[in-house]
Amino acid sequence: MYFPTLRLRRLRQNEDLRRMVRETKLSVDDFIYPLFVLPGSGIKEEVSSMPGVFRFSVDKLVEEAKEVENLGIPAVILFGIPEKKDAAASEAYDEEGIIQKALRALKKDVPGLILITDVCLCEYMSHGHCGVVKENGEIDNDMTLELLAKTAVSHAEAGADIVAPSDMMDGRVAAIRSNLDENGFKNTPILSYAAKYASAFYGPFREAAESAPQFGDRRSYQMDTPNALEALREVALDIEEGADIVMVKPALAYLDIIRRVKEEFGYPTAAYNVSGEYAMVKAASLKGWIDEKRIITEILTAIKRAGADMILTYHAKDMAKWLTS
Repeated sequence: MYFPTLRLRRLRQNEDLRRMVRETKLSVDDFIYPLFVLPGSGIKEEVSSMPGVFRFSVDKLVEEAKEVENLGIPAVILFGIPEKKDAAASEAYDEEGIIQKALRALKKDVPGLILITDVCLCEYMSHGHCGVVKENGEIDNDMTLELLAKTAVSHAEAGADIVAPSDMMDGRVAAIRSNLDENGFKNTPILSYAAKYASAFYGPFREAAESAPQFGDRRSYQMDTPNALEALREVALDIEEGADIVMVKPALAYLDIIRRVKEEFGYPTAAYNVSGEYAMVKAASLKGWIDEKRIITEILTAIKRAGADMILTYHAKDMAKWLTS
């Protein structure tokens, strides 16, 4: 059937018709909101490269989490800035560490919110890398696994609903799953940063989390940006090791990877709309160059259309307000 019998514009004539045939619809249920927490009290400080994103002390974090819950956003993911860093990342798994304190406070005051924790060591290491560094500067994969597993268990003990390893060490999901099970947390899911690329889009996050490496870079453990088949191998391994949700990071430059992961495995799939993606939109919006609401809606819709079941995004609060207004 061809024109003039077939006219696709018939179903675009007004908003009600377009809404009825819309193929991909955003919902507040799609979002996970990232939150940064640091020591102290009464602190709410804006991240200079991420307008509208803040670092909170625990008391202010609770206030923010209540607002997130009231907007209908189901989950947050927590990133911690410790009081002290060292070469063993000791505050990552300390029961009095910043994430552990935040988890207990949030479970007490905002019990309906799903709490996800980033399980990585970069924020806690004095050198800023995601693993144990040997004398020759090499990242020791297997020594790192023990610390990651200890960190995940300490988060679960403090109240984490989901743990999310983001380090990209080989075998980390299996190590974490084993330690969680041995310590009575068989029902704690793992959201694995399964395909995490060594991307240029992470810069603003490293300011927010104070996690920039002090030497070298992370390309020996994060994925090389041109690779796609490697991403599928990484995801397959994480699923085999016990991941319950797999994630692609970043999102915008890797929509093809999100689609391939979803089609190949059919697993619950997350995508991280990362700090650099957020910062570019905010910068252009502040200059008056773009329509911020339309751009954000289009970006998040594209990520969902590519196959993401859940989206970690700093735009979550704004999008939730727009969807419910």
